Amino acid sequence: MLLVISKKAAPEELKKMAEDFDGYIKVVVDIEKEILAGGGERHFDGEQKLLGKGSKQTDLWGGGVDLETREIDYNSIINLRPNQDNPSRDILSKEVRSKFDKIVKDLLL
Repeated sequence: MLLVISKKAAPEELKKMAEDFDGYIKVVVDIEKEILAGGGERHFDGEQKLLGKGSKQTDLWGGGVDLETREIDYNSIINLRPNQDNPSRDILSKEVRSKFDKIVKDLLL
């Protein structure tokens, strides 16, 4: 289930977001607004949800979190940004990764 989270997720929210991939949550993070869309089957859906709430495309980055290992990854097709110096599915910028990590940890872990 896809949810938009702006404060620490409750256990029941984590459970709902992790339903699609059995303990793994796809996330799209707005690194400026410090919110995220978690859950669902595609990053695109989370991206669209946040864009509908006023987020800017340049501020949205995708990845995921494994709730069991607490491992965060930075891989998503929405991260392909040749115009933003990110020609990869992974988030290459250390600054963006750091912001992404902090938001995911604060809201989900």
